[in-house]
Amino acid sequence: MEAYLTLILFGGFLVLLVLGAPITVSLAGASMAAYLILDKNPIALVQIAFTSVGNFPLMALPSFVLAGALMEASGISRRLVDIAENMAGPVTGGLGAATVFACLFFGAISGSGPATTAAVGMLMIPAMVKREYEASYASAVTAASGGLGIIIPPSIPIVIFGISAMGLMAPPEAISLHGEFDTVSIPKLFIAGVVPGLIMATTLILTNYYISKRRGYKGLMESWSLPDINHSLRRGVWSILAPFLILGGIYSGIFTPTESAVVAIFYSLFVGFFLHKELKFKNVLKSLTTTTWITGRVLLILFAATVFGRLLIEQRIPVHVADALLSVTDNMYLVWALTIMLLLFIGMFMETLAAIMIIVPVLLPIMYMLGADPTHVGIVVICTLSIGFATPPLGENIFVASGIGGSSVEQITSRIHPFVFASVLGVFVIAFFPQLTLWLPSLVGP
Repeated sequence: MEAYLTLILFGGFLVLLVLGAPITVSLAGASMAAYLILDKNPIALVQIAFTSVGNFPLMALPSFVLAGALMEASGISRRLVDIAENMAGPVTGGLGAATVFACLFFGAISGSGPATTAAVGMLMIPAMVKREYEASYASAVTAASGGLGIIIPPSIPIVIFGISAMGLMAPPEAISLHGEFDTVSIPKLFIAGVVPGLIMATTLILTNYYISKRRGYKGLMESWSLPDINHSLRRGVWSILAPFLILGGIYSGIFTPTESAVVAIFYSLFVGFFLHKELKFKNVLKSLTTTTWITGRVLLILFAATVFGRLLIEQRIPVHVADALLSVTDNMYLVWALTIMLLLFIGMFMETLAAIMIIVPVLLPIMYMLGADPTHVGIVVICTLSIGFATPPLGENIFVASGIGGSSVEQITSRIHPFVFASVLGVFVIAFFPQLTLWLPSLVGP
């Protein structure tokens, strides 16, 4: 029966996707078919979907989206770019490196890949073209770096992973083999994303340096200018303080991740209206509109994905998948390699948040069986799926960069491959050396 139900769930989902149905409809349709086959009351599907949004941590989603939109409208992103440019200085390919740094900084207040690409790309792509960078290359660097927005905390996909994983307990078989597992914690996931985010950024900076050296893309200036660096830091001090306020408040125990998102909103409004004095009422309304659209889309996917995941767990499908995989190999490195390849493939065709909600109920029990730390698993999943923003055919960051820079999607895709390969190498390093992810959380608390 389990095999038949698995075929109905995944087969129905894939068929509906191929027919062009939205992800929400595909998930809900496959789940409804399974409910009817199991002779369950379809009303339960609606009840599960409705209660899925009663999760307190989920309140952080619209708050972080709104905070990111307000910070962009407040001029915070532009000041972060200025800091990145001055820090890059005379380095070969300095503007490309500054783009990576700017995405790293903006990711700490945005939590969204496309939002990071748009905010940084609006400033950096024209600047690179003006300095005689090829337009398609400038767009490729920006699109590849935009994925850092979902790794560096606070991150919307990390929140969604935490929510999806909270209801999944380790199977009894895994506990008997490896003992008790740490519970999944969104604050712990946040702090765990810092070092992997820096590793992913380093791979992009090194790739940019190598390509820029071959193409003769020089730095911005002959040498570093301390007065310019100091000026940009003073001008952007409120921008730099934003991530420290958010993360510092979480780990000092002053507020929860959900509450920190609300704090970020009020901080953005205060800085925009009273300090930078660039935020206008019409920008606030536009930010609210953007937040409503993004949040509504995510919640619809969450409705359907929660029901889909609940069916998987009730029928013990993840346990059967884990048993089948472990009968082939229990080598952790091989399992990670297979998992990363699968996630890369999924990321090419599916939106990140939907992919997380579908994958977690299947993947996490397998990793529990192998004794993997769920925090480490979450970060590897997020890092791998972040590459999907820069890989066609979905490749949201590519489309955003194309719209800003004017290069075609095909031109950007032809320039982005080295960055994708470098990012994949970074993911393998993060997966094979879990201490890189777990070291920082071990310092700040249990």
